[in-house]
Amino acid sequence: MAVREVLVYPDTRLKEMAEDVEKLDDHAKQVVRDLIDTMEESGHSTGIAATQIGEKLRIVVADASKNKKCENNHGRLVLINPEILKWEGMLQFREGCMSVPDYTGNVNRARKILIKYNDENFEEKVIEAEGFEAVLLQHETDHLDGTLFIDRVISKRTDLFRRKKYK
Repeated sequence: MAVREVLVYPDTRLKEMAEDVEKLDDHAKQVVRDLIDTMEESGHSTGIAATQIGEKLRIVVADASKNKKCENNHGRLVLINPEILKWEGMLQFREGCMSVPDYTGNVNRARKILIKYNDENFEEKVIEAEGFEAVLLQHETDHLDGTLFIDRVISKRTDLFRRKKYK
């Protein structure tokens, strides 16, 4: 098990662009395992991108089924070189992030997306996601482009909220 430290804003590595994975070598496989371990260990995360653990590779792990309100989803996904091909509709969603632990914020996202990626066997897949799962995949894919949810908050004055601390 390799749980990695999650980078926290304002770490400048969170703003860097990730590079395409050309082949599924041992390093890329280890990054996938580390992402899964790190997401699982957090106990509350539904997704994580390689850039959040300091790896400049276009790899995301997401599991919308961990959100009790998300009924229709694809379970745990490993997305290598994800690319959103199509989006439709719009919804406002309150987002949080392990890399921005002290805040949540309202963000506009596509309600439904079509996304192409390579899975953990490097086979090309295309899936349609909607609702929470679509938001999750957009959020994690943004990380690969150096974009955080706080960059997309509707209004930093009225739509960015300090997270409550529970004891």
